[in-house]
This record gives sequence, C-alpha cells and structure tokens, in this order.
Amino acid sequence: MNDLWRVVAELGLELHPQRMVAIAEKIASLRSIDEIGSIKSSFGPNADPDLICRLERAWRETAEIGPRELSAALKCASATSELASSRGSIELVWTGPSTGLVPVRHTEQVLCEVIDSARYRLFLVSFVAYDVQSIAKALRGAVGRQVQVDVLLETSSAHGGSVSYDSVKVMKESVPSANIYVWKPENENTALGYARRAVHAKCAVADGALAFITSANLSTAAMERNMELGVMIKGGSLPDNLDRHLDALVNTGIVETV
Repeated sequence: MNDLWRVVAELGLELHPQRMVAIAEKIASLRSIDEIGSIKSSFGPNADPDLICRLERAWRETAEIGPRELSAALKCASATSELASSRGSIELVWTGPSTGLVPVRHTEQVLCEVIDSARYRLFLVSFVAYDVQSIAKALRGAVGRQVQVDVLLETSSAHGGSVSYDSVKVMKESVPSANIYVWKPENENTALGYARRAVHAKCAVADGALAFITSANLSTAAMERNMELGVMIKGGSLPDNLDRHLDALVNTGIVETV
C-alpha cells in the first residue's frame, strides 16, 4: 500500500468524521503541499502529531497527488471508517489452552469489560451464577453508576428449575438492587412427557451497544479454568437487537421477576 494512502486510512480511523471533512476542505483549498503548514491547526489538539508529520512526508514523496485528490481520499477514508463502525466489530474470546493462533482472554476479563462499559442498562443471562466475586463487585459498581442491572437465571430444582444450586438467591444477596428474572414455570408440556426446558443461554449486553455471547456460566470454573468460547460484538445492529429481544421477554411476561 502506498504510504500516503495508509496514513489517510489511519487518519480516517482516528479522527471524527466532521473533523476529517473540515481538514479535507482546507486541503482542497491549498495550491500545493508547501502550504500545508497553514492548515495544521485544523487537525485539532487530540490528533497524533506523528500521524500529521507522516501525512506531510508521504504527500511530499507523492508529488503527482494534488490537493483535491488528497481531499477526496480523506473524505472517502472517513466515510469508510464511519460505515465500518456502524457495522460493528467482532472479537473472538477464548479461555483455555493457548496454541498461539487465537488470542487468549479470560472470560472474566471480558465480562467485566462489558459490565464496566454500561452507562444506563445492563442485561446478563446465565444458567448458573456461582461464587464469582469479581463479577458481583462489577455489578455493584454498575448499580452505583445508576445503571439498570437485569439478570435472567435458571431457577433451582426446588423452585421447578433444572439446577440444584439456587443462583437466584445468591444473586439477590450479592447485588440486591438488580432485577432478577426467571423463565415462567412450565405449562402442561412437562406432564405430556416433554423434556424440561431451561435458561441455557449465556450473554451480557451493555446499553444495546456492546454484547458478549459466550459458552461460559457465571462461575469460577468458567471464568478461570474451563475451556470456553465466545464473541464480543461492539457496535452494529446485533447488540441492539439482542438488547431489544431480552427487553421484549420482560415486557411480554415471558420472563418474570422474583
């Protein structure tokens, strides 16, 4: 890749689209690269100075590119970056043995990142919640920031669920301000011989903007010892769709508070 286009692409990723358009229009008004010093203040105080120097150096080394061509390239880079951001990014999250081929991140680290990013709404779903002090602490921190914390869990067998451990009781004790939900009791299907249903999904969604979908339960084993796989999705429509889906489960009464 031509170094000038690489720097243009990097600027598109770093600077706000409106800032990029302002810079592009200033560059379009120049007569040559020799006048670039007059518009350097347009990059703003937060732009990487090294990146600006690289742009100037690369442009000087590419004499055939005129101001209007560079201006158009900057606008295209900004539009491409904005479009890519709207589609979201996906990160693979693997907890377990390392092969060097896939980055290893502890599930606990990623889940805390999602919880800490929440500013107004957080929704967690898990089969069980068992002895994860760091997660409970992060959730209490979210409550302290006035974040609405909703947690959907599988009920214990004592209450008609599929697990012996009472995660609902533990979560209510650990994070008293959280809204705890369970799937409504089964209907006549159980009596007819159908297998017992369960809340087996595991995910976390912050503000409809960041989602973590994982194989891991909220347990110490899943956070630290097990082989677990998940994806973290930033931006795009998927986190918002998942958030609205979980919200609809609450609003339609499919899941209910305890």
